[in-house]
Amino acid sequence: MAEKTRLAELQLAIMQVLWEHGEATVAAVRDELQPERPLAYTTIGTMLAKMETAGYVTHTSEGRVNIYRPLLQRDDVSRSMVTDLADRLFQGDITEMMCQLLDGQSVTRDELAALKRLIRSKEKELRDAE
Repeated sequence: MAEKTRLAELQLAIMQVLWEHGEATVAAVRDELQPERPLAYTTIGTMLAKMETAGYVTHTSEGRVNIYRPLLQRDDVSRSMVTDLADRLFQGDITEMMCQLLDGQSVTRDELAALKRLIRSKEKELRDAE
């Protein structure tokens, strides 16, 4: 994966379909995106071709049908996009970003417990590195 992968909205939606299913045809991607995104078959096909050129996906052909598979891992893309957001919107201030997220969302006890576990884990990593 490139150091920073910035996927446009449609590219991300297509990647989410591929991550969920592992592989998909142009028609299957189009069907998954509808009705929220009523896009033409050719629009999806063109975008997948551009994404392949960029190294985001690959395809195999079965007859006249192309089957696309993701080359990027969901976690890598998520990490890259979140880091980019933190850098651009919060000048890298993770505390401010987390405050905005927590203030703007309802958070369950389970989610808070998971966040606390992550913080404790990071604290341990920092102590061990000293």
